Amino acid sequence: MSSSAVSSGVVSSGTARLLPGGPVAQQVLGEVAAEVAALRAAGVTPSLATVLVGDDDASAGYIRIKQRQAAELGFASPHVHLAASASQADLHRVIEEFNSDAGVHGVLVQHPIPGHLDYDRALQVLDPDKDVDGMHPVNMGRLALGLPGPLPCTPAGIEALLAFHGVPVAGREVVVLGRGATLGRPLAMLLAQKRPTANAAVTVVHTGVADWPRYTRRAEILVAAVGVPGIVRPEHVRAGAVVVGGGVRYEGRRLLPDVDESCAQVAGAITPRVGGVGPTTVAMLFRNAVAAARRAAGLG
Repeated sequence: MSSSAVSSGVVSSGTARLLPGGPVAQQVLGEVAAEVAALRAAGVTPSLATVLVGDDDASAGYIRIKQRQAAELGFASPHVHLAASASQADLHRVIEEFNSDAGVHGVLVQHPIPGHLDYDRALQVLDPDKDVDGMHPVNMGRLALGLPGPLPCTPAGIEALLAFHGVPVAGREVVVLGRGATLGRPLAMLLAQKRPTANAAVTVVHTGVADWPRYTRRAEILVAAVGVPGIVRPEHVRAGAVVVGGGVRYEGRRLLPDVDESCAQVAGAITPRVGGVGPTTVAMLFRNAVAAARRAAGLG
């Protein structure tokens, strides 16, 4: 067997091993449920507040999923739904009310918000310690410096997914295709940190680089994080590589991933089109929320 056919501990055999996110999420949510039970036994009900602006069906659906999950785990889940015509000041006022409510431990402003509103400005109003998305500038700074704080959910979910499925990361060459603030950049920082489930040699490349496939073809672990449907095709993947589809776009209700499904014929292991990174992202949201509740209760 040629060395080019072996990468990241898996071998390409024509059909890649699937790396589903569901079992990872179940494990994480089981740990969260145990922490919630301990908090409630101590007289603390963890609370995750949500804010929805406008009437986007997909966004409303995501809020319902999170509220249903909150109820199953034993979280309180206060919710504010603002009209699509709400002003920036209206949105800031809701966030500030949740900031000042000691009974609320985490706050999620569902993205996207209507075009006349500035999500980044709203995010900066949020108390960084209640930022369950891990996207506040303070929390991104904590990540860059290796300080404790809530981690961006999709990057943290990808690290957990690789660890759960026994994909070795430490010392491997990881290429992240995409440099966005929500996934590509924070994932690169996370996987480069000195930790058994990270500690990789990470390269970030993007579509502004004319010959980006030159980088992806050498990756032992390739993470697509662009949001361009089907951009990663078999000719862009090293034989036997681990391929993680992190970037997606929606066409109505249909999910369009960055990674073309034909890549399974070249990769050694790959996330499925549906049920890959998505479930782990939601699980990490609740992991951040219960950690926030523990901190607020003085329990670490």
